[in-house]
Amino acid sequence: MIRLSIPARQALAKLTLPVLFVAAFGLLLLGKADALLAERARMALADALAPIYAVLAEPLGNVRAGLQDVGELWSLRAENARLREENERLRKWQSVALALDAENQRLKASLRWIPDPPASFVTARVVADAGGVYARAVLLAVGPNHSVRKGQIALDERGLVGRVTEVGARTARVLLITDLNSRIPVILESSRAHAILIGTNGPRPRLLYWPEGSPPQEGERVVTSAEANAFPANLPVGVVHYSATNAPEVEPAARLSKLEVVRIFDYGLGGVIPPETQKKPTPGRH
Repeated sequence: MIRLSIPARQALAKLTLPVLFVAAFGLLLLGKADALLAERARMALADALAPIYAVLAEPLGNVRAGLQDVGELWSLRAENARLREENERLRKWQSVALALDAENQRLKASLRWIPDPPASFVTARVVADAGGVYARAVLLAVGPNHSVRKGQIALDERGLVGRVTEVGARTARVLLITDLNSRIPVILESSRAHAILIGTNGPRPRLLYWPEGSPPQEGERVVTSAEANAFPANLPVGVVHYSATNAPEVEPAARLSKLEVVRIFDYGLGGVIPPETQKKPTPGRH
């Protein structure tokens, strides 16, 4: 083994960087001078390294797949923990709901409660988002010989959609709760305060005229009120969300932007009576 003196090692260390610079500059000049030769050299190097790449590719792929499986297992573990917590919360809420339902049944029995008759309904498909004279309305195909009338209530599987305003031989138009012409009496579920929900032609209607001292709370559920006999009580409308201008709006429970099928309910309400159904006075009677 050759041992170099300290001055020799220092001299070699000082020459390493300049030699590398000269070699790199020479290769650069060679590549510029003869591009074909440089390309052949690169391809020869690639051909020589290809078997090595092929041998290393499979174990590297296995390692990568193993790391991916470990990541997925970790994600599944976190997801399982989240689902267990959610299931525990749902069990608690189920217990609360069952207890409240039993209490509700006892109170109704003690008061000799007469339940409202179940509302009849028909199902209709949304065929167009054609507002007509309204900015926010949908057109429904109800078929011939239907029983749909003005003033009936439209809901989807989540909540209130709107109210029937026009009826034809085979179609009906529903005014959505977000239309500027919509006015709905509602109740703030937590405080039981009454308010009016008005449409804005935007994605969220706005709350107005709540009692002083009972402002809407962020996230509070909003349901319909039976005021004026226009809507049945306690239909889900949405939840309160304050806008950037600090105005209380309601995020609709119904999927108004993706309506496909709605149900038209007849609650037998007389708060909204179409002109053609109003009784005319009998001649000779005052």
